[in-house]
Amino acid sequence: MPEAILLQDVNGVGVKGSVVDVSKGYLRNFLIPRKLAAPATKGLLAQAQAATATIEKARAAAVAKATEQADLLNKTVLTLAATAGEDGRLFGSITNQDIADGIKEARGIEVDKRKIHLEDPIKNVGTYSVIVEIDAGVTATVKTIVTEGNW
Repeated sequence: MPEAILLQDVNGVGVKGSVVDVSKGYLRNFLIPRKLAAPATKGLLAQAQAATATIEKARAAAVAKATEQADLLNKTVLTLAATAGEDGRLFGSITNQDIADGIKEARGIEVDKRKIHLEDPIKNVGTYSVIVEIDAGVTATVKTIVTEGNW
């Protein structure tokens, strides 16, 4: 079986840049005409290894940066003021977007509102622990204090 270097992700075969063993007919009749793979030559193998090393290095740098940001966010106490009634119930609610804006204002870290894990919007004055996903597998817990005040 000949070896091939995948130029794109192929379902059931492998991911971009990986070296796989495939049948001659599959390589010649399907993968090469669709530009999904190329035959594994010495030059292409060296390029694939260099590209894989570059991707791994960039991924390691991204994880290091995300870990650093997570450590900073773990130390963060976010205070958000909202208009509330006498019983401490908010007239509106504190949403994921409000928390993302508060983090951006307090620490200068942009967090996508979809990466902030709130089961329901915050509707009462109090202290909450909010889980924020910085990167795949890197999370931080931000202590959020909701106080009564003008929004």
